[in-house]
Amino acid sequence: MSRLHVYLRPLTIGLLAVVLGVVAPSFAENPADPSPTVSQPQMDLSGWKLVWQDEFDYPNEDLDKHWESQNAPSHHILCSRWRENVVVKDGILHLVNRKQQRGGQDWTSGSIWTRKKFKYGYFECRYRYAEATGTNNSFWLMTRGDDPTEGKRFEIDINEGHYPNEVNTNIHNWSDVVVGDDGKKSHPSAHKGFAFGMRPDYSLPLEIPITTTRLRLASNTSPHFHIRELRVFGVSDRYPDPLSESADQDIDGLVNHAADASARVTASGVYNPNTRPEHAVDGTISTSWTSPDDGEKWIELQWPDPITIGCVQFINGWQKDGHWTGWGQVSDYTIQAHDGKTWQDVATMNSKDEADFGANYHTYGLLWTEDELVFYQDRKELRRTPNEFCKSECPIWLSEAIIHWAGTVSDQIDGTSMKVDWVRYYQKENER
Repeated sequence: MSRLHVYLRPLTIGLLAVVLGVVAPSFAENPADPSPTVSQPQMDLSGWKLVWQDEFDYPNEDLDKHWESQNAPSHHILCSRWRENVVVKDGILHLVNRKQQRGGQDWTSGSIWTRKKFKYGYFECRYRYAEATGTNNSFWLMTRGDDPTEGKRFEIDINEGHYPNEVNTNIHNWSDVVVGDDGKKSHPSAHKGFAFGMRPDYSLPLEIPITTTRLRLASNTSPHFHIRELRVFGVSDRYPDPLSESADQDIDGLVNHAADASARVTASGVYNPNTRPEHAVDGTISTSWTSPDDGEKWIELQWPDPITIGCVQFINGWQKDGHWTGWGQVSDYTIQAHDGKTWQDVATMNSKDEADFGANYHTYGLLWTEDELVFYQDRKELRRTPNEFCKSECPIWLSEAIIHWAGTVSDQIDGTSMKVDWVRYYQKENER
């Protein structure tokens, strides 16, 4: 898990560049449909054999037989991480967040990796998020040490989960370095994020800021929906409350590129002449762009020169007597940026159900083959992409972190934990 800046510039391996020195996602690597949806075929484990597992059904001190612990600060995040923050109790692994000055940082948490190394197969972990914003609840794979003899040094984030309802998948190539025209060094990386559930306000900080001239919001919601404000902020450690009508002024120095006079706003159509696309960027939630009932539904912003985006916010739906109702809200959305040739997904929501991944356990999985990487939640497919460079053995990692780009960091984090029920690794019966 790492945070880096992405620039929309095609690389030979087909992923996107990431600037060194900060922490991780980017864009999906496949062009999206004009009205994108996320297909969710099921992972079928018939013909697979469970060959390794950890159910955490042992005393806390026995954890060290199977896992190594960080025991050091992590300067790119807000916490140091220590074995004392990793607790096995009653069959559950807890990665505990504490407001505690240690290792030069104000917070502590836990990060561990397996002593055993793994390669191709199906990886799955059942866990709950820490119940506070600002936490990064991660299940991932990463090589350690020098470049492997096969493939590249890599990181596969099966899920960097942000409370309450975000799933983030990332793929990083840590071997290759690209130097841009500005002299900045970058690594190839690709991100795709998912948010579940419906609400009036969305704030979507990008773990890897993006540079582009075109951005749009698309949805398949039927019949029509209202976008009351669409904001496109520059890079910052924090962002305003999306429901604040004064959001553009709430944080000194923060720029809303959607309000730029040079920005051109267009849409796939309007519900009626009084709900024009410019109403979505006029600085007030009393007006809206309302989508047509049928056909493609999208609203797009275009700038004459490239801008760098750190967060996208939007408000949707309808207010009645001072309260937001579900009417006019999107039941799905995709935020997309244009790379000069195609639209690339930045963030996607695809569920009509309310989601709280801190209150309930969910499983997060990865099918890793020589040719392909397929990501799952609850064995439903989220993302599928070619395996370009992840070709060598690596440990399994479980990590909790405290970071600004996962939401507001507050004292509510103190005492929360990422709770892991089990981790499992399967291989095909005929491949053992």
